[in-house]
Amino acid sequence: MQITKLTTYRIPPRWMLLKIETDAGITGWGEPVIEGRARTVETAVQEFAPNLIGKDPARINDLWQEMYRGGFYRGGAILMSAIAGIDQALWDIKGKALGVPVYELLGGLVREKMKTYSWVGGDRPADVIASIRKLRELGFDTFKMNGTEEMALIDSSIAVDAAVARVAEIRSAFGNEIEFGLDFHGRVSAPMAKVLLRELEPYRPLFVEEPVLAENAEYYPRLANSTCIPLAAGERMYSRYEFKRVFEQGGLSIVQPDLSHAGGITECVKIAAMAEAYDIALAPHCPLGPVALASCLQVDFVSHNAVLQEQSMGIHYNKGAELLDYVLNREDFSLENGYIKPFTKPGLGVEIDERRVIEASENAPDWRNPVWRHADGSIAEW
Repeated sequence: MQITKLTTYRIPPRWMLLKIETDAGITGWGEPVIEGRARTVETAVQEFAPNLIGKDPARINDLWQEMYRGGFYRGGAILMSAIAGIDQALWDIKGKALGVPVYELLGGLVREKMKTYSWVGGDRPADVIASIRKLRELGFDTFKMNGTEEMALIDSSIAVDAAVARVAEIRSAFGNEIEFGLDFHGRVSAPMAKVLLRELEPYRPLFVEEPVLAENAEYYPRLANSTCIPLAAGERMYSRYEFKRVFEQGGLSIVQPDLSHAGGITECVKIAAMAEAYDIALAPHCPLGPVALASCLQVDFVSHNAVLQEQSMGIHYNKGAELLDYVLNREDFSLENGYIKPFTKPGLGVEIDERRVIEASENAPDWRNPVWRHADGSIAEW
């Protein structure tokens, strides 16, 4: 079997899918994308095409190493996201060729179902509470929400009180019926993170995500030593070599690699195993589409330390399309009390509605995140 063609499709709301074809008639799907930089990743995918055309898709490890090591420059968000989507598609092809789900090729199931959580949008407590109540009706009891709006390097007690009051109101509304993580989204500096973590402790969030940016990871152990709230990070880290340094320094309780950013299934299985050796839980980042979620689940179902899976069905970022819009086997994505079961179809287990994908790609918007500024006019983290 040989790879014959790579085709990319940019689709709403902010995703990109990749189709890899072979001369055996077996196709695989991947999801290589950086939100807001889809065209750049698309170019990177096509630049990898000469390394892939005519090659045996079953040799996933060798092809991965060629893509990663074959150029002098390596790593980073763009190249690793391109490799991630290609890697997902190669695993999809291999599973289909052998007639088994990818998790069987990785050693088989370690659990019967996987706990998921839902993003909750909104900056006003009333909006968040209403959204949680709606999702509760669908069976969710675990959520994630933004912990704060933009914050200055050193911000006021008013800003701190506003962030804490929002969390307090949500906890008051639901008590211990729900669990929720708070995403600082890299918006908080190290000095303010320490203050916020201390003030938020009485409300016992499940975790705080990206308490500071990944480039300031040296603060993770310092912040962990100052709080009892579990700290999570990893969505903006792109290889086991970046995770290695963070694991060695300590501080994280939960690691969140993104299967569409951190080198795909091949790399993230290794990152998960490294995390397990450090007694760190795995909760893959995934506010993306159906192939990304299917890929995350393949890793979750073979990783003993996987505890939570993010998923994007119904999240506030989805404008113009939803995850299941591009899926034929929607029943396999059904949730029961917030859990999802292993897909039983071969490969990644997701059947893509190619006709819908092609139609949607014809007028796909170029999604961009908003640009925020502080009161003094300087750029703020979004």
